[in-house]
Amino acid sequence: MKLNLKNPLVFLDLETTGINIVTDRIVEIALLKIDIDGSEEEKLQRINPEIPISDEAKRIHGISNNDLVNEPTFKEVAK
Repeated sequence: MKLNLKNPLVFLDLETTGINIVTDRIVEIALLKIDIDGSEEEKLQRINPEIPISDEAKRIHGISNNDLVNEPTFKEVAK
């Protein structure tokens, strides 16, 4: 399907350690950008949340604490 875009369109997906917006943290950020010419650009960054991922969240996104041991923290990524 061809989109008739006047501006680029960006889709954002976040995976987190749980569903509490106060205490849980981001473990993955994914972006899909569609330009007006139809070209696409994808970016994905995993993040070490420095807290354990809940079992419920792990069941949903499949990301484990061990998967994130060597990933940068949010503070490092946000620089």
